[in-house]
Amino acid sequence: MKQVSQNYKTGTIRLEEVSVPGLKKGGVLVRTHFSVISAGTEGMKVKEGKMSYVQKAKARPDQVKKVVKTVQQQGLQAAYQKVMNKLDSLTPLGYSLAGVVEAVGEGAEEFRVGQRVACAGVGYANHAEVNFVPKNLVIPVPDDVQLEDAAFSTIGAIAMQGMRQAEMQLGETACVIGLGLIGQLLVQLLRAGGIHVVGIDLVDDRCQLAMELGAEFAGAADDPVMQSTLARLTGGHGIDCIFLCAGGSSNAPVERAVEMARDRARVVDIGKTRLDLPWKDYYEKELDVRFSRSYGPGRYDPNYEEGGIDYPIGYVRWTERRNMAAFMDLLEDRKVRLEPIIAEIRSFSEAETVYQEIADGRSKGLGIVFSYDVSQDVAPRLSQMSCPVVPTQGQVCIGVIGAGNYASSMLLPHLARDPDAHLVAVATTTSLSAANAERKFRFDRITTDYHGLLEADDIDAVVIATRHATHAAMVAEALAAGKAVFVEKPLALTFDECEAVRQAAVDANNDRLLVGFNRRFSPLIQILAEQTGGGDIPLMIQYRVQAGQMESGSWYLDPNEGSRFVGEAGHFIDVLTYLTQSRPVTVYAAALRPNRTLPDDTDNVSVTITYENGSVGSLQYLTQGGAKLPKEWIEVHGAGRSAQLQNFEQVMTYTSSQQEKFKGQGVNKGQQEEMAAFIRAVRTASPMPISFDDLLDTTLVTLAAETSLKTGRVISLASLWNHESDA
Repeated sequence: MKQVSQNYKTGTIRLEEVSVPGLKKGGVLVRTHFSVISAGTEGMKVKEGKMSYVQKAKARPDQVKKVVKTVQQQGLQAAYQKVMNKLDSLTPLGYSLAGVVEAVGEGAEEFRVGQRVACAGVGYANHAEVNFVPKNLVIPVPDDVQLEDAAFSTIGAIAMQGMRQAEMQLGETACVIGLGLIGQLLVQLLRAGGIHVVGIDLVDDRCQLAMELGAEFAGAADDPVMQSTLARLTGGHGIDCIFLCAGGSSNAPVERAVEMARDRARVVDIGKTRLDLPWKDYYEKELDVRFSRSYGPGRYDPNYEEGGIDYPIGYVRWTERRNMAAFMDLLEDRKVRLEPIIAEIRSFSEAETVYQEIADGRSKGLGIVFSYDVSQDVAPRLSQMSCPVVPTQGQVCIGVIGAGNYASSMLLPHLARDPDAHLVAVATTTSLSAANAERKFRFDRITTDYHGLLEADDIDAVVIATRHATHAAMVAEALAAGKAVFVEKPLALTFDECEAVRQAAVDANNDRLLVGFNRRFSPLIQILAEQTGGGDIPLMIQYRVQAGQMESGSWYLDPNEGSRFVGEAGHFIDVLTYLTQSRPVTVYAAALRPNRTLPDDTDNVSVTITYENGSVGSLQYLTQGGAKLPKEWIEVHGAGRSAQLQNFEQVMTYTSSQQEKFKGQGVNKGQQEEMAAFIRAVRTASPMPISFDDLLDTTLVTLAAETSLKTGRVISLASLWNHESDA
């Protein structure tokens, strides 16, 4: 199928040939009939894409802060790799469409195949022939509403949410500053609600259209007719609410708003508007400045948008889905007109031309709609390169499941450069991520169905880099299929999942598994191990990790993906095992308990592990430490020697007679060495770099630490094979 993509690094917008997205739980596959270009949001992306790196940084200071934080904790090289991978990736465009349901996933049975629907969501309702959309971002389309009109439901919901934020009452007066697509819809919504409306815009045609759609006057703010209209509507007191729907860098809309506002009026910001508030003027009128966040409550909440968890109507009357449905009702009742707003309907095949016209400033229309050719069947299929590269004899042929930012920046580049590896196929649930991996790393074929990789005879090993909740089941499937398996941490989220992996290995007589515990492969960790002995020498080890706080909304914080501690702790626990060269015996964990100033954050964890050879390892996993503190610090003591690893930059060793320093080349956490070791083990049929027992032990210690947190008890590792995790 075809999908519009943008490369943010170059700004290039292309119509890509990609695989149909996979059907997942909690959503539907929708065949797109019409999708709407948002001249504001998408026009901004087109302009930003053409900027230099410096200009991009100035346009996105929020992203610059993330980069600075990454540099502070992980070093310049890691930050550079992540930034360049993110920039040089294909990203989707579009967020508002209408079409017909092609397939229904488990948990979304309220919809049926063949049903007409409208869809929302960046990354879901894309400009693409087929999209997977979670159910809370989908609404039915009544029979007497045309699909080209229904495609505006998301944009209509944005205008509606702005109106709701204003809490206007019948008979009040509003001014809409900026009569673009959102502004024109807002004019109609306000009129439908019994509100008097005036509009301000610099473009005469937009002002005329607003009056055609119900505004009592629209024009320049200093137009005499505007002044007389306001005097008539407000009795000279001023506007009740001003809506800022204009974009750009000018502060004029904010300054104009205070001039027109009555005492204690509301100002609602809907567009990306400069907001340098004239303090004295806003203070003297005591204006109430409000923001309208996208299309309503639920936006940016993964539990709502992806998890399908609705907000009870008694607590949240208008969610983004309910706003979409309310806008659809207005379309059905003919209270909102879209035919004057739709500037043109263009064939989806012309997408590249249309975006070029937007970039060149030649497109002046408000509403541009893509029309899709639905006469051809678009069936899920495996996409193969026209001239696949033939593997060299002795190369390990690899299938990759998942190609997100971590895999694309930290794993796949090393595999692509390894002469002993051949990248055969990549499977992802989203179409563009597979196409992006194919473009960057020259896979022979791409798909959105990972089962085909496991069944393929030309694949020796599988690399699994998906979200955490999928790991155990995929590993068990891959082992059963006879593949060698590399899986990113964690291996499992529960004791039952861990046991399922163990049993799959036994049943298939295949324990060819490596988990992405990359730190033991770091050159400096190797030096640390050489300098401190281990094995017969009991060690006292302290490992401090300043993980920092995650952004709200990150999938790492989704409880369905396990806790953040379970997701990351295996890295560090594996290092303790590697340094002690001994199996763990007991685990005890304590967490920073909440008080009046701290949240209930169980990710602030201290774990103590005892080992068979008498060693003791202590892991402090912190999210509440100072942001500029280097991320990782290890101290090892034993047999008259001490050593420190300082954030993978250097190792210091101390004895009674000397002190020695070992410096690394940049911050190297061992990903390249880890992947090379995996490929070498598969190619030579030699033992895996980490034993199967050690992989399971590390996973069990991680899960036991959480059990200890809940019970306050020391957990014996020997008990866990019988699932006596509370013993």
